[in-house]
Amino acid sequence: SGGIVELLKEFGFSTSAGRAALSRLVGRGYLRRIRDGRLVFYEITERCDEVLGEGDRRIFSLGSGAPGDGRWTVVWHSIPEGMRPQRARFGRRLRFLGFGSVQDGTWISPHDREREVTSVVEELGISSHVGVLIGRPAADLRIDRVIDRSWDLTALSRRYQRFVDEFEGYCGGSEPELSDHDAFLARTSLVHAFREFPFLDPDLPDGLMPDSEARGRAVGVFHDLYGRLRAPAQRYFERVAVTRE
Repeated sequence: SGGIVELLKEFGFSTSAGRAALSRLVGRGYLRRIRDGRLVFYEITERCDEVLGEGDRRIFSLGSGAPGDGRWTVVWHSIPEGMRPQRARFGRRLRFLGFGSVQDGTWISPHDREREVTSVVEELGISSHVGVLIGRPAADLRIDRVIDRSWDLTALSRRYQRFVDEFEGYCGGSEPELSDHDAFLARTSLVHAFREFPFLDPDLPDGLMPDSEARGRAVGVFHDLYGRLRAPAQRYFERVAVTRE
């Protein structure tokens, strides 16, 4: 635990804030605390492993250009006021899956998300308040109007460009000219910044994006830098997150 707290200090967290964050993750069932004498270790739980796996699939497949089958997902819900925490969590999970809100209680995605939505609904225990429909938009429907109402793609393109401006300078060459310490900071910041895009980007086909090139450049920078900084960042992590007697 001491090594994790030291790493969190690199991003502005005090010792007390770092330990409080670890305790909250234990309380929420994402980490398990293990004691060995006076030392405290943490390991991820099965629940945490599932959440991280879902996040990885969404983050690392974003903008991959994989062709869809043309099916969209429509979700509607009437989650009562007494289940406000579940309603808030449901909305956040839908946004992470690329859903946009058409109106209160109605969400759409340009992909078949039946499996993912069903899993979230079961996890939150809200199946009696949620409906899901998989289908194709009508041929004569102005789908661009629905898209404009559900997502702010112009603002998304600007955010992609800011991401490129911030991280593109680290790219180029076979090895990054960074110390292990700086590589760890850069790689962690890279993932932290990029993981916001799944909440904003429905992963529409390039033809429906106002500026698909911005997304393509951002995705390219992310994957290039994530891979090339892996070794030095891991070396720094292992030097710090070690057992201290």
